[in-house]
Amino acid sequence: MCRPTLDDTAQLKREDKWIADFDVEGFTEEIRILGEKLEKQQGDEDVRHLRKMVAWSNTCAAVGLLTMGFGVNILSVVGLSLFTFSRWTMIAHHTCHGGYDRCHPDKSRWNRFKFAVGSLWRRFNDWFDWMMPEAWNVEHNNRHHYNLSEVDDPDLVEENLCDLRDMNIPTVLKYLAMPFIMSTWKWFYYAPNTYKELKLAKMRREGKAIPDGVNPAAAVTVKSLLLSGTPFYSMWEFLSVVVGPYLVFRFLITPLPYYFIGQHFDMPSMYTSAVTNLFLAELLTNVHGFFAVVTNHAGN
Repeated sequence: MCRPTLDDTAQLKREDKWIADFDVEGFTEEIRILGEKLEKQQGDEDVRHLRKMVAWSNTCAAVGLLTMGFGVNILSVVGLSLFTFSRWTMIAHHTCHGGYDRCHPDKSRWNRFKFAVGSLWRRFNDWFDWMMPEAWNVEHNNRHHYNLSEVDDPDLVEENLCDLRDMNIPTVLKYLAMPFIMSTWKWFYYAPNTYKELKLAKMRREGKAIPDGVNPAAAVTVKSLLLSGTPFYSMWEFLSVVVGPYLVFRFLITPLPYYFIGQHFDMPSMYTSAVTNLFLAELLTNVHGFFAVVTNHAGN
């Protein structure tokens, strides 16, 4: 369980004693100066780098999509996995943080207030994943970055895993649960919890009170939705607005051409191969994302 921030430096552990003499105002000023310096350095080189990342990401997608009907193969799985991973961590993440607001000439797309938000069409073209981009922007850009490693940080790993950690079961069984968590966390935890944060932000703007007995910091997962639901949204809303569009397009529509190609050339296995490769790529990109993202948010 994460502890609240201490006000009394006398309670600090020996390895944390440096905090007592830490110059917070001086550090803040250094960060401000560094930010201004780096901002002035933005320009064409950043745009070229973005275009290169988009090209590599799209290449991975092309490799995966064009080969996924020809048997279950590592090339398709890795290509599709890297496409999904790079679209989020290398393209959407930086853009949604406003990294290209000042330097990219196409303000209608590469802007934090435009990219992937506003409609399903923008989401499809810019960043199509389990998480709703508007919800991720609130959860990650606001709640996470303004409460880093604090109790109110929705990405605080030690807090989110407290139920598993406190279970009265052998430790080995807890470790055995990790492969499932690693391969499903984006749709099982991240998508519903980011959407909860979007709903909470809307309630705050409208001045609405949180229902009695509801802990706004408690993570919403597919498990909690199925067992007890949440006052913030219904299961149908979650399916139809957040994960449903991605689920239908990714696993039903995307492999569909291989069904017709397979029927035409009497190769019915092409469709099942495509679906299997998409499924394996989903598992791989979740594990890849877990190692890259979750482990970097685990504190000590």
